Amino acid sequence: MAKEVTLLGFWASPFVFRVKVALQQKGVVDYEYIEEDIFNKSPRLLELNPVYKKVPVFIHGEKVVNESLIILEYIDETWQQNPLLPRDPYQRAMARFWAKYSEELMVKAFMALVLKGEAKEKNAKEFAEGLEKIEGEFKGKSGLLFAEGEGNIGYLELAFGWILYWLPVWEEAGSFQILDPQKFPVINEWSTKFVNHPLIKENLPARDRMLVYFRKLSEEFFTLFRA
Repeated sequence: MAKEVTLLGFWASPFVFRVKVALQQKGVVDYEYIEEDIFNKSPRLLELNPVYKKVPVFIHGEKVVNESLIILEYIDETWQQNPLLPRDPYQRAMARFWAKYSEELMVKAFMALVLKGEAKEKNAKEFAEGLEKIEGEFKGKSGLLFAEGEGNIGYLELAFGWILYWLPVWEEAGSFQILDPQKFPVINEWSTKFVNHPLIKENLPARDRMLVYFRKLSEEFFTLFRA
């Protein structure tokens, strides 16, 4: 019998990670997970996401939803227990704003991982400037960000999760450093709480395996993406 929910993903993707944690927090654990080879995409992936041709792809019954932040909102509205987004309209708008900003910063961080020379330095500098904005905006906030309910993980935590776990791996793999705990104490505090949260711990990919993968990706970037 087919599962009601299916998720197409890739083990090292922070976007897929978001969806896995959101489902688990909602109590949706009986779903089918299909691992994709993102460098040899299956016909199913290309059919279900013909626009962007990437994971995650979320299937609920006959409905298909793409793009991780949109998937998070769909999950939050479909399964209402343990909300991801805050109930207050203004806080909800702010969570969406900063989540979008996080996506823009991810491009800079990824470019710092895979590029060399001046281009690497330029992207690393712009990314550091972005982190300073995040640090300043959330200074003085206690606990996790906009999570609703004791012990819950919120939409914005999931949006920022790549900074708190993937970024240190990218820094080591790409031989650059931005996330200085002394310079970014707020982000560092979030990071500690985030990676030690039971739901997060349970779903994080192994750091050593990630490091091997992203080192290889950094070394082979031009070969992989020139086509």
